[in-house]
Amino acid sequence: MSNAIYTRRKISNIIAMVLSAIATVIGLIFLAWILWVTVSNGISALNLTLFTKITAYGADGGLSNAIVGSLGMDMLALLICAPIGVLAGTYLAEYANTSKLGATIRFLNDILLSAPSIVLGLFVYVIVVVPMSNMTNGEVSFSGLAGSIALALIGLPVIVRTTDEMLQLVPGTLREAALSLGIPQWKLTVQVLMRAATSGILTGVLLALARLAGETAPLLFTAFGNNFMTYSPLSKTASLPVAIYQYTNDPNPTLHAIAWAGALLITLFVLALSLLTRLFFIRKKVSYD
Repeated sequence: MSNAIYTRRKISNIIAMVLSAIATVIGLIFLAWILWVTVSNGISALNLTLFTKITAYGADGGLSNAIVGSLGMDMLALLICAPIGVLAGTYLAEYANTSKLGATIRFLNDILLSAPSIVLGLFVYVIVVVPMSNMTNGEVSFSGLAGSIALALIGLPVIVRTTDEMLQLVPGTLREAALSLGIPQWKLTVQVLMRAATSGILTGVLLALARLAGETAPLLFTAFGNNFMTYSPLSKTASLPVAIYQYTNDPNPTLHAIAWAGALLITLFVLALSLLTRLFFIRKKVSYD
């Protein structure tokens, strides 16, 4: 009887491993396919003009204003959502882990995490763009600031969830050891637990940034777009995703090539950011050993 149970479990394990391997291979094939199509179509349009000319020149121009606009809005959004997300995740993990309030916040955070980005864009349009337009008699309406707020709402639940989970992964014995030495709770959280979970928390911030870099829908209702270079957060602001969206709807094949180049830039940006972060933590770990 025991041999039959062992054989059945072994067969089930083999089947599960085979199916997992097949799913992994299929996922990697599609990932490699997407990367290959992006690189093969975008690399031909990568030139100096792409980084020096603005979108106002059309097929003879580049994406310099869109690149600057995207970087500005992404960084401003990260400045808004990263501190709030880390603090909220820390509160959930260390102070409201088993309370009803913590469960309610996690439930609402999951709803925000799964909310369509276009809904968040419309929400910011109603609470930011329209009131600003009414207060300034139409002088300020769509703006980079509104776009950053919309992006911050998208990145916030990612950072909250990741920070919460990373802090919960820290061994409980570490908390007990620190508290037994008389360390206050706030000092334990800031100087021990958050330092132990720094890598995971930063990973969550990078995941949020990676998601923000490719968002298009919320920016259509908030930042709107601009064919000229602008540095003011209260002006209509260009962005790479919106420029890609507009160029792909144009029948001009030259603009399609520029759109592929923009998609390649976003991909390379996220990849470089991830690699630099991993390299930083590898060097940091070696220096402490």
